[in-house]
Amino acid sequence: MDLPRVTTLDSGVRVVTEHMDSVRSVALGFWIGTGSSNEDEPEAGLSHLIEHMLFRGTSKYGSLEIDQIFDTMGAELNAGTGKETTSVYARVLDIHLPEALDVIADMVWRPRFGEDDLVNEREIVLEEIAMYEDDPQDKVFDVLGEAVFAGHPLGRAIIGREEVVAETPADGLRAFHAQRYVPGNVVVAAAGSVDHDDLVARIERAQVERIGAAVPGLITPPSPTAAQVKFLKKDTEQVHVCLGGPGIARDDERRYALRVLDTILGGTSSSRLFQEVREKRGLAYSVFSFQSLFAGTGQIGVYLGTRPDNLQAAMRVVGDELARVREDPATAEELERAKENVKGRIVLGLESTAARMNRLGSSLLAGLPLFTVDEIIERIDAVTREDLVELSAELLAAERLSAAGIGGSKKAFRSALEPVSPALAA
Repeated sequence: MDLPRVTTLDSGVRVVTEHMDSVRSVALGFWIGTGSSNEDEPEAGLSHLIEHMLFRGTSKYGSLEIDQIFDTMGAELNAGTGKETTSVYARVLDIHLPEALDVIADMVWRPRFGEDDLVNEREIVLEEIAMYEDDPQDKVFDVLGEAVFAGHPLGRAIIGREEVVAETPADGLRAFHAQRYVPGNVVVAAAGSVDHDDLVARIERAQVERIGAAVPGLITPPSPTAAQVKFLKKDTEQVHVCLGGPGIARDDERRYALRVLDTILGGTSSSRLFQEVREKRGLAYSVFSFQSLFAGTGQIGVYLGTRPDNLQAAMRVVGDELARVREDPATAEELERAKENVKGRIVLGLESTAARMNRLGSSLLAGLPLFTVDEIIERIDAVTREDLVELSAELLAAERLSAAGIGGSKKAFRSALEPVSPALAA
């Protein structure tokens, strides 16, 4: 296994690769530094809509032709939009890498944005928004985001606002694309059976657009706000609850300790929340903790889905476990087990070319160091109980936690918050 190699082209595009001797495939991705948090309110959803439109044809390839090319390769072509990034990626046999690169580069740099295509794709995205609105288990996380990041773009749903998707013309998409899909804001990542110098040479010949254009700046992190409760009335069989607050930034060295803490609290089937809420008492099917890292900030939280008649009992257990983790975040056995779990998941995940490509692209775009697996393991092994004590006391303090709920009654929801935070129940 070779170490990652990085080259910055004269155009500003950065190329990062990791060669893997044992495979015949290559995972290739274009990573663009734009996502929902980079949008102003009238633009909410344009990053996601553009991601869809990239597949609708380019200056060189039609939409059906793109599908046929990758189907003929037996390859996977996909894309995704996040809070801070958009990515277009494929996994192909190494012999097909040149053609895959040519097609994806044209999709990224020269999408067609045809009016007829936009009419059709709008309807698809609007259906996706409608599907999302009908799924309270997904929706509740964005309701929590609105509470934690009140008024800040990080608190908005990635999928966007219906009126923006419905009303933005093709010229508006072209302008948004031209401002953000600029060379200095793009990383090309590849892992697997790939030759770095050959890939660099091919990207240099790939007619990069808008050379010299300014790179959009990072968003200003949200200012601290008071914890709040948001409730959405909806006819559901379960009450869906999220509790959470601001976390730590993606470049914070405590991110390794946070991952260990998350594993102990609710990240595995042997975690405290899973065992106490589900296994011992049968109060939920799904219960877990989560953490997200962004530029300058982050988010931590807990999700629980339970029937209305179980809500009070389930939230008492959650409140007890949050209090316990603040006082005693890990026994020696829990700490060791969690560290081994985190290391195992990282190492097993990185046996995949796609996982390695994702790590390379997202890390380089975010300005994070490309640590080797051994360096990451060293940092996980270095996590101490004292690190978890400090983190849990800071991040999980009751006064920092906001709450989001969907389903049931608002009065019952607020009452159930008393064991977690009396202030939220008031």
